[in-house]
Amino acid sequence: MTAEGLAPLKEELHQLKTVERYAVIKQIAEAREHGDLSENAEYHAAREKQSFIEGRIIELEDVVSRADVIDLSKLSGGKVVRFGASVTVADVDTDEEITYFLVGPYEADIKKNKVSVQSPLGRALIGKTEGDTAEVTAPGGGKAYEVLKVKFK
Repeated sequence: MTAEGLAPLKEELHQLKTVERYAVIKQIAEAREHGDLSENAEYHAAREKQSFIEGRIIELEDVVSRADVIDLSKLSGGKVVRFGASVTVADVDTDEEITYFLVGPYEADIKKNKVSVQSPLGRALIGKTEGDTAEVTAPGGGKAYEVLKVKFK
């Protein structure tokens, strides 16, 4: 994981532990004051929200504690695609070019062209060099990309 990818996870964890957790406890207390809990929709909704928050806190604590932060400025992989690489590819069928950045699964964001190394595209690109073709098998069908450029920040 990159330091850039770890920061929002730590921020979310802090928000959940210091704000959201206490807000939902207050909601549960207010809902209890409304009487019969068996038919109290507000109470059940607040308890469900509390369950989600606590589960997310556990998940984020695990991810943050096990995170192996990679300093991208120290990476240099030549022309071989791996974690941290910026890869420019061309769709073999349409010649459309696009640049992807290979990151860990928790920081992947296809809208920002950040692709997880564990995704079908990421797995197809890993180990390729400039000029290679990457065959991607995805739920929408197969695609082929030619690796045009591999760069590390």
